[in-house]
Amino acid sequence: MSSIVKKERILLGQPTELATGLHCHETIISALVCHRKMLDTALTMCVNRSEALTEAAVRLIETLRSGHKVLVAGNGGSAAEAQHFAAELVGRFKRERSPYAVLSLTTDTSILTAVANDYGYHDVFARQILAYVQPGDLLLAFSTSGESENLVCAETAAQRCRMAVVAITGDRQSRLESLANVTVRVPTVDTAITQELHMMVTHILCDIVESELMSCEGDTGK
Repeated sequence: MSSIVKKERILLGQPTELATGLHCHETIISALVCHRKMLDTALTMCVNRSEALTEAAVRLIETLRSGHKVLVAGNGGSAAEAQHFAAELVGRFKRERSPYAVLSLTTDTSILTAVANDYGYHDVFARQILAYVQPGDLLLAFSTSGESENLVCAETAAQRCRMAVVAITGDRQSRLESLANVTVRVPTVDTAITQELHMMVTHILCDIVESELMSCEGDTGK
């Protein structure tokens, strides 16, 4: 094949590639604008329903301050958020301080698969709660739907163990809400936006918990 033919083929291919790139860019800009509008609306609504988030923060602070622990659970993206929440408080969020007793129930694959195999997937969190919990501990459950069977079973087990429950869900009534002591409902039913707002809730709660507990530690040391 001559070099002239090769160059012609290359040149003929360039407009198609360029057009595809422009189309993708326009699509991304449109998606970002739409996303910003949805988040702006949701955040405005969050400000108007901040009481539940405040109560959740208070319960977390009181649980950890009194020497008890927080157990966190969720499925799929919410499992990742449970691990994220635990990591921020066992490690650190913004400040150097002592680690806090927060345990994600989504991380031990041997326990999860053994319990799912022997008892059923609905028991993967409840079984761990019965093993680990002491009265005064707190369960934090992330769920976009609020209807996950294993989280409902976990909340039922928590109640049996005299354990407080905070549920963080999407904007619909759910079985998790009916069983929880406090429910933070983010104002959207879109799964992706719900998960993004759950991350925001995680960061707000971790920031407040860390700040308040460090303040108490400072007062004790004086």
